[in-house]
Amino acid sequence: MDKKKVVTPLVCHGHSRPVVDLFYSPITPDGFFLVSASKDSTPVLRNGETGDWIGTFQGHKGAVWSCCLDKHALRAASTFADFFVKIWDALTGDELLSFEHKHIVRTYVFSEDSHRLLTGGVEKCLRIFDLNRPDAPPTEVEKSPGSVRTVAWLHSDQTILSSCIDMAGVRLWDVRTGTIVRTLETKSYVTCAEVSQDGRYITSADGSTINWDFGLVKSYDMPCIVESASLEPKYCSKFIAGGEDMWIHVFDFHIGIEVGCNKGHHGPVHCLRFSSSGESYASGSEDGTIRIWQTDPSTHEELNSSAVNGKAENGANEITNQMEKVDIAKEAKNDGSEKITNEKAAVAN
Repeated sequence: MDKKKVVTPLVCHGHSRPVVDLFYSPITPDGFFLVSASKDSTPVLRNGETGDWIGTFQGHKGAVWSCCLDKHALRAASTFADFFVKIWDALTGDELLSFEHKHIVRTYVFSEDSHRLLTGGVEKCLRIFDLNRPDAPPTEVEKSPGSVRTVAWLHSDQTILSSCIDMAGVRLWDVRTGTIVRTLETKSYVTCAEVSQDGRYITSADGSTINWDFGLVKSYDMPCIVESASLEPKYCSKFIAGGEDMWIHVFDFHIGIEVGCNKGHHGPVHCLRFSSSGESYASGSEDGTIRIWQTDPSTHEELNSSAVNGKAENGANEITNQMEKVDIAKEAKNDGSEKITNEKAAVAN
């Protein structure tokens, strides 16, 4: 991608305060979807390809810190400053469930089978709620060493990934034992941690660097303080990063060279996510807007050709070799309905 090339994004309005989280659904028979969280208390569901508004989930009474969709994009989850996590019907916009916590919940995610919800926040506790038995008390994992900033599932929901607001490192927990089985080191506290679709990479941003781990595959210094990063899911040939300078930087994953820089936001970039197809990515900013950027297909071809010709390392082979040495389960043992067909009727105002 030529740095001088001007990329015109789709600009998505609808939030009146900073956008702090974005989440793309997997590709469904009806396409894919994008949900956003904002400090204006209104999570918004959009068509992931066009950015068109589908609906707003109403019922929060404070800043919404996080949002996500389940595997089939039939249910959405969001959390806000009054200590509740809400589960919504993504078809109708109705509130289905509400789970109360003792303090602010910063992050959560549906399990791969969509039957469980993992939450974490200021309480320094990871909880797993059984959505098939909402009245049952949650499973509480061993107390986190700090306030939880990010969570994710790994290894077919057998392992939990978490990072803390006030300390460095990414921790891997064994769900069965509730203990930390490994800590991936970082220079500072992690503001964003993303697991690739194929489970091979953990992409983390700690302000000054972007890391890919399972035995530190790569680590690159960033040109500015970054809050979020995302790895292109299909080819794993490039990644994006954004933060304080209000720009979205595009890098060659194999060698860490910046190959593009997209400008347009009028405030720091708080969140970035590639779509499941890898053909576009979304950015959310302090300016209250979401921008959807199309990727350049020729960039993939150029970067992949470079890797094949020996000008860069083969990241896929490298991470595969690393993961052959890592068996989280073994370490733990040793240590003890149809999607939306009418978007106008999908979610009530």
